[in-house]
Amino acid sequence: MSVEVVLPGVLADLAGGAKHLDLEVGGGTVADLLDVLATEHPLLGRRIRDETGQVRRFVNVYVDGDDVRFSGGLATPVADGTVVQVLPSVAGG
Repeated sequence: MSVEVVLPGVLADLAGGAKHLDLEVGGGTVADLLDVLATEHPLLGRRIRDETGQVRRFVNVYVDGDDVRFSGGLATPVADGTVVQVLPSVAGG
C-alpha cells in the first residue's frame, strides 16, 4: 500500500530535500510506516523516534489530519492513500 508522508523544510533536509515522500508500507500502522521511513531515511527516522522507538516528545504526527497521540499512537492504522504529516513542535516566545 502507498502512503504519502509530508515533511516541513527542516525535516525534508534529512530526506534528501523531499517534502513529499511516497512510501510502500507492508503493514498497516504508523509504527510500520515509521519503520519503512527509518530504513529509507535513517537520519530522519532518528529525528522522529527515540531509541525506544517512541515518537519524540516534540514531534507531532498526523494521519489524515488527526494527531496520533489522540487516536492510537503508533498503533494508529494507515490505509492505502493515507497522508501522514510529520511536524516538529515550534517553541518560542
